[in-house]
Amino acid sequence: MKLTIERLGHLGDGIAQGPDGPVYVPGMLPGEEIEGELRGDSLQGAKIVTPSADRVKPPCSHARTCGGCLMQHARDSLVADWKLGIVRGALSGQGLEAVLRPIVTSPPKSRRRATLAARRTKGGTMIGFHARGSDLLIPVPNCQLLHPDLMAAMPALEALVLAGGSRTAELDLTVTRSLAGPDVLVKGGKPLDADLRLNLARIAEAHGLSRVTWEDEVVALRAAPMQRFGKALVAPPPGAFLQATAEGEAALLTAVREAVGNASRITDLFAGAGTFTLPLADQADIHALEGDAAMIAALDKGWRQAGGLHRVTAETRDLFRRPLEPDEFKGVQAAVIDPPRAGAEAQVATLARSKVPVIAMVSCNPVTFARDARVLVAAGYRIDWVQVVDQFRWSAHVELVARFSL
Repeated sequence: MKLTIERLGHLGDGIAQGPDGPVYVPGMLPGEEIEGELRGDSLQGAKIVTPSADRVKPPCSHARTCGGCLMQHARDSLVADWKLGIVRGALSGQGLEAVLRPIVTSPPKSRRRATLAARRTKGGTMIGFHARGSDLLIPVPNCQLLHPDLMAAMPALEALVLAGGSRTAELDLTVTRSLAGPDVLVKGGKPLDADLRLNLARIAEAHGLSRVTWEDEVVALRAAPMQRFGKALVAPPPGAFLQATAEGEAALLTAVREAVGNASRITDLFAGAGTFTLPLADQADIHALEGDAAMIAALDKGWRQAGGLHRVTAETRDLFRRPLEPDEFKGVQAAVIDPPRAGAEAQVATLARSKVPVIAMVSCNPVTFARDARVLVAAGYRIDWVQVVDQFRWSAHVELVARFSL
């Protein structure tokens, strides 16, 4: 059967109209004529008859097999329009419209944090990403996504897998670039004993790893794995959330700064380890709230050691179960909110009643963002603009900052 791809789905699949409804075909682009065997809502053995003008040669040699990237076969401009369309569609689904600014995309080889899969093999180790929708592990020695410092850490990761991995179980290696060298969190390894602890510490020292955490135990700390947030240096706890690229973080921060303007009292909700709190503290007093006590402790320590910043108060609080109430925003001139993918339904409900003049909402999920935006708009806020940021290059992920004013 021959079909023509009409659009891209939210996961990057090409979507055509079949005789009984939509047909989903991975790796295809709008306008392409394809043929294959129709089975339900998928096209098996799909081949391109007429390629799109937006189809390009993938820059990575692993693009066909690795599941780490979905959209290397598409021109950057097409991916940008697709991601803007995802945000526009999510807003439209809630009856909303907004001015969408041009997308800001992180460059290749800029991912400073990634979770790799690994296992021991008969001949050594295998480290990489899974194939799409599969448990098959694909090594990625020519990865065009990861920062060169992470790629340079591969020999250290191999040594860790050889020391504490097995041929029967897979390990997860979360590797984060820090100012003191790669910070590694290992899940799924052998149980720790004295010999393994000593071996892991030796590997960290020999390969310049800043920290190695095995499950929940820090087994090597050669140097504190510092991240710079504005004027402050922070050592986040093992595996803590960090924006995926430095360029993406900078774009988000620039938009947040513009959104809050010259506010001198700011509340930062879901503050993490201080991504926005600490840079904004050069202009304002900040009250930072986060549910993870270890991240709040890291934020507070970073602020105290930095010096020269405005007052920062840090509070550990589960904002899902105990959101900040409207009266707790008294005197606050701007709020920053950066919830996880599920959004912040309970906190947005009280924020909508707070009458804070300006809200900067950061989101990694356009669907929950639009749901929460509708609550704010219904309470009298307007969406001034939306800045879309693509720091998960070649993926289906979309991030954004929106400014709401009362």
